[in-house]
Amino acid sequence: MSKLDEILEFNRNFVDKKEYKQYVTSKNPKKKIVILSCMDTRLTDLLPKALNIKNGDAKIVKNAGATVMHPFGSIIRSIIVAIYEFETDEVLVIGHPGCGMCNLDTDSLLEKAINRGISKDSIDTLFNSGIDVKKWLHGFDSVEESIIDSVNLIKNHPLMPKGIAIHGLTIHPETGKLDVIINGYNT
Repeated sequence: MSKLDEILEFNRNFVDKKEYKQYVTSKNPKKKIVILSCMDTRLTDLLPKALNIKNGDAKIVKNAGATVMHPFGSIIRSIIVAIYEFETDEVLVIGHPGCGMCNLDTDSLLEKAINRGISKDSIDTLFNSGIDVKKWLHGFDSVEESIIDSVNLIKNHPLMPKGIAIHGLTIHPETGKLDVIINGYNT
C-alpha cells in the first residue's frame, strides 16, 4: 500500500468516526499570535505543547530554518496576512539548536539533486542566470543570528504596523526548553 493510500484510508476512518469534532475552532487564533518555526519533525508536537498552544490558538508558519529569506516572499506574506486578516498582535520566530539549515553543505545537497535526476545543466542554468544557489540553499551560520535577522526583517517591513511585538526564541528540539533571543516587548 502506498503512503498516499495509507493516508486516505486513515482519513476515511477519521471522518467516518467524526474524530474531527475535537478540532473544530475558529480561523482566528485565540491567543492572537503567529509563530514562524522550523519544519524539523521533532517540533511537530513538541513546539505547541512546550508553548501551551492548542488547536485554534495560533497561526503557525513553518519552513526550513524558521527563516525569512526575502522581504516579499511567502513567509512574510503569511505573517502580514495573519496580522491584518486574523488580528494577530504578536510574532514569535522560533529556531532551534542543531538545525539542519545551519551551515548546510550546499555542494553535498546539489550532488544529491544530481543523483536524483536533476541535470548538471539545470543547476548551471541557475548559476548562470544570476541566482546565487549556494547562498540560497546554505541557510545560515548561526541559529541566533538567523533569528535576529528574521526578527529585524519582519520588524522593519514597510507593511508591519506599530505595536506588534516580534520575539525571537530558540527551542531545544528534545526538551522543549525555550530561550529568549529577542524580547519584542523591549524593542
